[in-house]
Amino acid sequence: MHIPPQFRVYIAFFLFAMSTGSLFSRLPDLQAHLSVNKAELGLTLIGMAIGSLISLTFSSPLIVKLGTRATLAISLLGVMALLATIPLLPSAPMVFCVLFSIGLLAGALEICLNVEIGRIEAEVGFGIMNRAHGCWSLGFFVTAITASLVRQAGIGMQMHMHLLLGMMFVIGAITIAGMKNAPHVVSATTHEKQPHFALPTLALLPLCIIGTSAFLIEGAGIDWSTIYMEEVFDVSPFISGSGLTLFAFFMALARLTIDPVVDRHGARLVGRVLLSVAAFGIALAWLAPHPYAALLSFALMGAGCSAVYPMAVSAAALRTDRPAVINVAAIAQMAFVVFFLGPPLLGFVAEAFGIRNAYLVCLPLILGSIFASAALPAGPARREAAAE
Repeated sequence: MHIPPQFRVYIAFFLFAMSTGSLFSRLPDLQAHLSVNKAELGLTLIGMAIGSLISLTFSSPLIVKLGTRATLAISLLGVMALLATIPLLPSAPMVFCVLFSIGLLAGALEICLNVEIGRIEAEVGFGIMNRAHGCWSLGFFVTAITASLVRQAGIGMQMHMHLLLGMMFVIGAITIAGMKNAPHVVSATTHEKQPHFALPTLALLPLCIIGTSAFLIEGAGIDWSTIYMEEVFDVSPFISGSGLTLFAFFMALARLTIDPVVDRHGARLVGRVLLSVAAFGIALAWLAPHPYAALLSFALMGAGCSAVYPMAVSAAALRTDRPAVINVAAIAQMAFVVFFLGPPLLGFVAEAFGIRNAYLVCLPLILGSIFASAALPAGPARREAAAE
């Protein structure tokens, strides 16, 4: 079967999101299965963050040695296989260990896919980054809406996850089997030794704040929206899952359509608008008097955090103080860890002060990101880069 290389990457992103989303959409059931409170559930979920941090820091040489196809086969299919064991585990410590292993694979998968995107873009001559990440969001949307229906029908977590992950495993194996590694992009810094952990400079810090705030909203929306709806409003499984569904839908919609808007109005203005929308969504989740107001808040959060991180990465890549790969790595490592580490920590806030206040604590970082958005290009990034 002939599939263009970029579509294999799209499918990999989609399957990655569908697989991890199968767990996030069933977190209320996992919490009940393990008989833990929100703080204990958050502590359990930190396993994925720790594994991701280790992988993002140290896995690059191994990825280079294995190549894209082998890395995807191990990481993507490995994530699916490990996720399938979670409904069978009897205790939170065992789930923590499995999530730690999933984090190791997920970090390597994230690096592998983004590096392959850069190589494919050089090969085909046009950008695919936003569309690829849009497929990630689309995967979360599909798994969210199907999970709402499945939970409403009373289908258990074990059957749901095993059927879904089994189907995803087969599709993933077929996709990877026909993959050919894109040619390496040779640059002046290709043979230079790069640090494993790229620390942000003071000048890069505003972009790091913008990127991490977007990932914090994304993690909070994906991990806690279902539990929030059930705990605050005691709604049906379908309505409780609709928060995640709307979050993922509007994130995917914005990512897939916003490039022309950025080209016309510039990253700085678009970033400020999106961050303001996200801030309003966070505030609405804190104050929502009715389930439908809460659902609106998750839709606003999804749209608001959608394209902020890609714009921050593009701005970092345009900086000339250090090689682009180092600046981009500095943002990526911080943001990806926040995506996994932030939501578990919010679980402790939710247990101590209520789940509404867990969303409220995100607001100062979002407001700080609005002020930091001056670091984004005032005009379209590609046009500014061409003019230099």
